[in-house]
Amino acid sequence: MTVALEQVLEALKTVMDPDLKKDLVTLKMIQDLRVEEEGKVSFRVVLTTPACPLKAQLEAECRSKVLAVSGVRSVSIQMDSQVVSRLKPQGGRSIEGVQHILAVSSGKGGVGKSTVAVNLAVSLAQQGARVGLLDADIYGPNLPRMMGVRKLPEIFQHPQRGELFSPPLAHGVYVMSMGFLLKHHQPVVWRGPMLHSVVQQFCHQVDWGSLDYLIVDMPPGTGDVQLSLAQLVPVTAAILVTTPQEVALEDVRKAYRMFEQVRIPVLGVVENMTFFRCDQCQKSHFLFGEGGGQALADSFEIPLLAQIPLVGSIREGGDEGKPACTESGEQVFRNLAQKVAQLVSILGYEEKEEKVQIGTF
Repeated sequence: MTVALEQVLEALKTVMDPDLKKDLVTLKMIQDLRVEEEGKVSFRVVLTTPACPLKAQLEAECRSKVLAVSGVRSVSIQMDSQVVSRLKPQGGRSIEGVQHILAVSSGKGGVGKSTVAVNLAVSLAQQGARVGLLDADIYGPNLPRMMGVRKLPEIFQHPQRGELFSPPLAHGVYVMSMGFLLKHHQPVVWRGPMLHSVVQQFCHQVDWGSLDYLIVDMPPGTGDVQLSLAQLVPVTAAILVTTPQEVALEDVRKAYRMFEQVRIPVLGVVENMTFFRCDQCQKSHFLFGEGGGQALADSFEIPLLAQIPLVGSIREGGDEGKPACTESGEQVFRNLAQKVAQLVSILGYEEKEEKVQIGTF
């Protein structure tokens, strides 16, 4: 029995993307569809991110729907991805080759935003994304140590863009930091205009190549660097990091309001140091309070993206340049990366006629 290409497409139109609320054919995710003799069907499913948590589910549903078409004997599916920004820029000019810029911020120091930024970037790279990591904490640059980078960035002359930095690669992530440009323990004693200049250089005078995501580790506070980043580049969204205690939550609320003022959407909240699990009694101890991250997320009607426990391996990984997600396989960071990629895809497909709301998980 001959199978028509139209029959296969009609079957695939019944497969819906759960996040974007449309079928894969309408979303143009079905590509290179071929229907051969003897009922052989092959095609690619091009997802909006390589870190899609629904990849296996969508593949299974596509296979089931096509095999149900009369005359189909076999189905070959290649799962692929292409990260493309469909957002209208809200800030300065885009960084060449970079699809999405994600700011990891808190408003307060010491809550672990660098730890979250590092493990988010590496987890995205582990799942096939092209990722860069920009250390915007000019006064306290820690990412070279946390990423275990030994090689310094090189400088070369680009024929169109002039002198550029070539960032080193670590754990599959391109990294740029002020820490590469300072002598050991040398402090940065600068006023605002100098900070603005460095942020501009790190955005536009670094050869980032072709990136799906550029993760920006923000400094504490709501000052010069945050404002410069919002003015210089179109930031896709921000991720807020907090601990459960009220002292941290107060500053994170201010950070949320800051991003609101500069019209940068906040994807959600990451609660760090949520609890400590005792090896002896196996009980979870909430050392910094309980429920603060969820209450914060609820108050702003955004998701609580992750609750990260207080675990020695996460701290050790940061000190030794071996992010926890590479050594101990911390599933919490893999889940966080998938949720972030998922929400960025939803933002990218928002339309004026039908807004897709950021939901909970």
